[in-house]
Amino acid sequence: MKAIYLTGFMGSGKTTIGQLLGKYLNVPVIDTDQEIVRLMGQSIPTIFQKHGEAYFRKLETECLQKLPTENVIVTTGGGIVVNKENRNWMKDHGIFIYLQCDLSILFSRIEQDENRPLANQKTKHELAELFAKRKSFYEEAHVHIATTNLTPIEVVEKINQCIHEYKMGDNNK
Repeated sequence: MKAIYLTGFMGSGKTTIGQLLGKYLNVPVIDTDQEIVRLMGQSIPTIFQKHGEAYFRKLETECLQKLPTENVIVTTGGGIVVNKENRNWMKDHGIFIYLQCDLSILFSRIEQDENRPLANQKTKHELAELFAKRKSFYEEAHVHIATTNLTPIEVVEKINQCIHEYKMGDNNK
């Protein structure tokens, strides 16, 4: 099985869905943010504070390209898509899935989370602008899953169905 890359804006459920999907498919799950924290020995907010966003984005690309590309689910940070190299990597090495969620739900999930350096101290309007800047990048994904009105289990079942359909399409090329 090709790698499955879960993307979406912060708060879209990538980590939660990734863990459930990993159990459902019986494959390991690797979170790029957690991997960076492990490798750097620093939290994401600390990396942003000490080194800046550009440095963190470089770490994301390096991390992504060192991960396995088969029999794995990779959950990504919400900003990994800003780098075209990352979007192309995910498209070329696996099934790139966008977890699409309404902004009102995203806001309610992220507004008090101190582990999100780009969300801290931002207004809903500023977060909406950030989302708007990234939206077209997310939409480059092979598969879009509208998650707003679904339970996590329903999202996992929908992803499994899409993976099967995607594989069938690849086999017919």
